[in-house]
Amino acid sequence: MKNKIGKKTKSHLERGLGGLGVSPGIAFGTAYVRERGAADIPQYRVPKAKLSKEKQRLLMAVELAKKQIQKLGLQASKISGSDGEEIAVLFDAYHSMLEDSRLIRGAKQRIIEDQLNAEAAVQAEVHDIASRFQSMDDVYIAARVDDIRELGFRIITNLIKSPGKVSQVLPKGSIILAENLTPADMAQINPDDIKAVAAEFGGADGHTAIMARALGIPTVLGAADLLTNVSNGTRLIVDGSRGQVILNPTPETVTRYEHRRSEMRRQVRRLERLRNLDCLTRDGAAVTLQANLELPIEMTLIKQAGAAGIGLLRSEFLFMNRDQPPDEDEQYNSLKQLVQRMDGRPVTIRTLDISSEKPAPDLTAGINEEAMSALGLRGIRLSLIQTHVLEAQFRAILRVARYGNIRILLPMVTTPSEVVRAHEIMQKQAKRLKRRGEKIPEKLPLLGVMIEVPGAALGADALARVSDFFAIGSNDLTMYTLAIDRANEHVAHMFNSLHPAVLRLIQCSAEAAFRARIPVSICGEMAGDPRFTALLLGLGLRDLSMAASNILRVKSRVREMDLTAATHRARLIMDQVDAGRITMLVDDFNGLS
Repeated sequence: MKNKIGKKTKSHLERGLGGLGVSPGIAFGTAYVRERGAADIPQYRVPKAKLSKEKQRLLMAVELAKKQIQKLGLQASKISGSDGEEIAVLFDAYHSMLEDSRLIRGAKQRIIEDQLNAEAAVQAEVHDIASRFQSMDDVYIAARVDDIRELGFRIITNLIKSPGKVSQVLPKGSIILAENLTPADMAQINPDDIKAVAAEFGGADGHTAIMARALGIPTVLGAADLLTNVSNGTRLIVDGSRGQVILNPTPETVTRYEHRRSEMRRQVRRLERLRNLDCLTRDGAAVTLQANLELPIEMTLIKQAGAAGIGLLRSEFLFMNRDQPPDEDEQYNSLKQLVQRMDGRPVTIRTLDISSEKPAPDLTAGINEEAMSALGLRGIRLSLIQTHVLEAQFRAILRVARYGNIRILLPMVTTPSEVVRAHEIMQKQAKRLKRRGEKIPEKLPLLGVMIEVPGAALGADALARVSDFFAIGSNDLTMYTLAIDRANEHVAHMFNSLHPAVLRLIQCSAEAAFRARIPVSICGEMAGDPRFTALLLGLGLRDLSMAASNILRVKSRVREMDLTAATHRARLIMDQVDAGRITMLVDDFNGLS
């Protein structure tokens, strides 16, 4: 479209926006703009005589929300085979949250004590919970606020009888643009019809991002001002690999991105050919590449990537968005499904790592927030205080061990006494299960420790004497070593895993494991970045655990490198004292200089 002087109007000029690329791929299409938010929410004072009726209004809206969630779960299971089935697991969690959870209890309390109408009570409770979650440093947990908002929105729209627009029929070939997209929205997307997704809000660690990756839809989240000067039918390019959204692209831009998409597709086909090949260096050294698992929905991606196992199964998903911890049977049933799907490949289950960043009210009752800080009661420290939770978790894992190759990993360990105490608890629970007549392996699972704080790395020789294996957590080890919070925008740019102090702690931990002849692996972003692969292998590590989407990229790097050369380069790097020099040596070896 042109204006009177023959030039394109401002709204039709090419505009590029940056965000977070949370699901890779490049898509071309036209915009379908999701409406912002819900209708205005009324707020008024309810007379005391009508409070009971108002509370009943809330409960009826909650019951309707449960039915809606159940319907969404059924729809999700039909969308795309196993991906849809995994997505349905999330709606089971939503259904549990609609029981007597903090959200529902808090809304009822506001109705009675503040004499608020039900809509306003739900909105106020959602805002209170969301504010607390978003103030936390852990990006994964801050992202859980989307789950709370989704359920609150659903209850409120039931109360004001104005159903959301999430189920509208979308034009085939559309690219969905929205202010925010919830997991429930993603569950209704058919990847055969929708080209891509982009939203102004959201992060890489949220359920929405995880579901986008599982569905294979190019997705960009956190693209500020995305909905400014855009309307239905606007031509778009979404680059979910680099986190770019291009509005009204010129023909030259379209051609450039078409070339990039063709090249990416060639790379994907090349990587896919590696799936069933051995992970060996050019000089014959075997390397094991395993996957990290945060949510069950990721299982499909893990199997597609040809992971040798699950090197880090974060058990927190079992405990999130609920007031009461899951009992032994619930944990057993959930873990059993995951272990059986791995078909005998090893699964390393990390025990609960919850602190103030990962709230579970029943677990932290009576413990003040200061004690629950990142430097306080988290990981094994909390588990050894709330021993009933650890005992139930051990029993569930021990029962599951008969179905696969299981290892147990203890988080946030700093002293040998913590490992010894945990081992005693595990032995005691094994005896308890045998008295109950449960079938568990005669040889109990290996019990290892996360090396994620400098004290554990420097004391690794002592820990190795009481541990069956090590798993080096590069993210937390970097954070604690450099005293840098990646969620703090003022210092996040200083987060550098190539800092010589961090590398020395990784080397110290690995060498302690070698001396004790126990297995050692590394997980975190370093493990999943091909840029670091040669350095890690040169330091002697042979077991890397990473996001499933990175496995084939790292495998490609392993197969093209020579381990002898990597070892020489690692020795040279470890002689350096300057992070800049280290970065140059790493990039030079990778051919990036």
